[in-house]
Amino acid sequence: MALFCFPVSRFFQAGYRVKQTNRESEMDKKTLEKTLSKLKGAKGSCPFGPEALVFKVMGKMFALVSQKDEPPRVTLKCAPADGELLVSQYESVTPGYYMNKKHWITITLDGELPDEMLTELARRSYELVVRKLTKVDRNSLEQET
Repeated sequence: MALFCFPVSRFFQAGYRVKQTNRESEMDKKTLEKTLSKLKGAKGSCPFGPEALVFKVMGKMFALVSQKDEPPRVTLKCAPADGELLVSQYESVTPGYYMNKKHWITITLDGELPDEMLTELARRSYELVVRKLTKVDRNSLEQET
């Protein structure tokens, strides 16, 4: 069984290690929050106070977006091998802040990661959590419109 749940190598092959400098193409916090909230069954709340917007699916957290940090940060769930690779390749990716550093990464939204990769990492974080839901919860999620 492959450890990689996210094909990060395709981004490296496409030359995405170069930091983006076009501020118009850099994903901002509001765009990321919209992307996260559009995932099926995703709900945002602030259980830890106004400093962090937490996104959950069926009560399980898959993303945390800082609200007061500048530049903003997002913490996402990932496969351990993917997290290690991303942390080694990008300065803006660090082991999960206040989280299990083996299964979570924190990404500073400074433009280093391409928007496509950030969106894909968010989607994969969601999928990792959905995959671990009980069968009843997954079925309930499938019934949502």
